[in-house]
Amino acid sequence: MKKITIFVLAVFLIISASSLAFAETEVRISGFGGLDQNIVEELIANFVKPELEDEEISVTYEPIADNYQSVLLNSLSAGTAADLFYMDIFWAQNVISKGLVEPLDSYLKESDMLAKDDIIDSLVEGFTYEGKLYGIPKDFNSLALFYNKDLFDVAGVEYPNKDDTWKTLEEKLTKVTAADDDFVGMALQPEFARMGAFTYANKWEKFDAEGNTNLLDEKFKDAFAWYTGLKEKGLGIMPADMGKGWGGGALANGNVATCIEGAWILGFLRDQAPNLQYGATLLPKSPSTNERGNFIFTVAWGINKESKNKDEAFRVLELLTSKKAQQWVLERGLAIPSRKSLANNPYFEKDSAEAKANKVVFEGASVGNVKPFSFGDYGGAWMEPINTALNEVMSGQATVEEALKQAQKRLDQDIMK
Repeated sequence: MKKITIFVLAVFLIISASSLAFAETEVRISGFGGLDQNIVEELIANFVKPELEDEEISVTYEPIADNYQSVLLNSLSAGTAADLFYMDIFWAQNVISKGLVEPLDSYLKESDMLAKDDIIDSLVEGFTYEGKLYGIPKDFNSLALFYNKDLFDVAGVEYPNKDDTWKTLEEKLTKVTAADDDFVGMALQPEFARMGAFTYANKWEKFDAEGNTNLLDEKFKDAFAWYTGLKEKGLGIMPADMGKGWGGGALANGNVATCIEGAWILGFLRDQAPNLQYGATLLPKSPSTNERGNFIFTVAWGINKESKNKDEAFRVLELLTSKKAQQWVLERGLAIPSRKSLANNPYFEKDSAEAKANKVVFEGASVGNVKPFSFGDYGGAWMEPINTALNEVMSGQATVEEALKQAQKRLDQDIMK
């Protein structure tokens, strides 16, 4: 009799455990592979799973190693996409406009952890479409001016600072380059992804009310001419001309005074140039407007419009973007928190080059004419004629006027037709 009772009890326990397992809702998450996979897995382990122990929600991370955007779009079309997924600001609008992403406003109204007005305004703008918010940025980057303190010290020149305009910064670079024949003023990447911030400082808009782009607008031409003029005056160099692929590599070389990058440069400098004494400040202001411009680079979490577990997916989203999770990301030097409430974070007050630089990048998202790094449905193709024009002028193949006329023609005929 005892054996029968034990047997019945064992069966009951097995059935009960099985029922509990089936009661659990699985939330599938899709994101980048590579180094990002380790970061997301640690976030899930440290900040998501512990909070979900009593909520009958499980989380499965499904990283996509290559061609993330294409794989995501195909899976969304096929109905096999994850419940929660990354959306890069560069192409997010394309996915959102197709009706593939769940709007989040109603979820936010019910949330005790997330508030729309706690997210940095320019980040909200980047994932808002037709008045609705579709993504919660997990973190972000903006551009800052990084500088080699030693070169300015040798030249006896004041460091770049937040009061600089294009004119005063140019004057400082002129003095630095005059101090030593090997000194270079600025690493000038021939890309709209850097130069474009200065067009925004001039209050130029990439699309007018009819959706057209005017590269011959004086606001654009003025910024373009100033940026390329640094090369013509011998104050700047394209990183490729010194065998480097980007501005961070040029700064790490030791003879370049400044470069324009985001907080992604910090880990690189820590590893590749540990002895470099550097600082960071906000981008210089336009002398015409007395304002500065900037880009927002970010990735948000979005919910699959066809998900059967939207409430559970939003719960996971809350935890992935919580203050605790963002604090952890910040202190590891991975990215900048997207919440306004972390602006006075004690980390930013630490007396280290990295902490100070991170604070500058955080401030850069809210100062001046800040625009999302996105170009509607055109994507990266929209930038190509501008990048070509920058290369042509900075390599001496064309004048500013010639290059911009050709770029405008290409935009009108090939890209925006």
